[in-house]
Amino acid sequence: MRVLITDALHPWLAERLQAMGYACDVEPDIDQDAVQERIGAYAGLVVATKIKVHAGLLQAAEALRWVARAGSGMENIDREAAAARQVACLSAPEGNAEAVAEHALGMLLALFNHLPRGDREFRQALFRREAHRGLELGGRCVGIVGYGHTGQAFARRLAGMGVQVLTYDKYRTDYGGPLAKAVDLEAIYAQADVLSLHLPLTEETRHWLNAERVARFARPFHLVNTSRGPVVDTWALIEALDAGRISGACLDVFEEEKPNAWSANATRWWEALRQRENVLFSPHVAGWTVESKRRIAAVLADRIEALGVHVQA
Repeated sequence: MRVLITDALHPWLAERLQAMGYACDVEPDIDQDAVQERIGAYAGLVVATKIKVHAGLLQAAEALRWVARAGSGMENIDREAAAARQVACLSAPEGNAEAVAEHALGMLLALFNHLPRGDREFRQALFRREAHRGLELGGRCVGIVGYGHTGQAFARRLAGMGVQVLTYDKYRTDYGGPLAKAVDLEAIYAQADVLSLHLPLTEETRHWLNAERVARFARPFHLVNTSRGPVVDTWALIEALDAGRISGACLDVFEEEKPNAWSANATRWWEALRQRENVLFSPHVAGWTVESKRRIAAVLADRIEALGVHVQA
């Protein structure tokens, strides 16, 4: 059986698959049209974000038994269409959870302490200490919305920092614990100084943070989004920054992420955000570490191996 790997994943994944008896075609530069044309020959398909596993592709995938997503978000896979064709859908949300958590904390501390601006100015021989007086995270309340692998990893990073951690997850029961107190959204609105989003992108979570929700917070807060860009309504964020309802934002993800393909709307919000000292960007790399690359490969390999008896059947 053959597997098509469509991204530059850790080579350990292909090695593990070959040890299971699969023949692997590793083609990180392959595009959507080429996958569509060739998918009929494959029993397994490994994707990251660029390939969309839609109903039309699945219809052409006559031999396909599983699709593996290298990461956590499954919004580029039509899981309903896959289930109808008895194609298993796998992911590795725990593979980069630790990396995302570290990145989220790093961005927040950098924003609180003006580190990007301080570095930039000192390189210009400027030494303005008072202008760079920062904030301490200790003593503040951090609200985590979405308490899956990354939300929990972020709570672990906050342990020992002297913060109160509240968490809300609509899809979980009996969660929380010593690291975070499970609460309803009203408690987060009332108490949070920092809001960190760890949500998948679904129709329900699209623009989860919008103008109406921002207005429900009792006081200005800092936003951290390392989940998916469309979870935040960007124009509502800009309006809240202008009005002082949001004190600052750490953004690793965006509603549109390819500058060479931005719409006119994306160019406008980028212009509205990029000059702000209270907004910190990173190019969707929160889960993009050396360690997470190997860990994702290991998690996917384990899950594929566990499917073996069903694949052979």
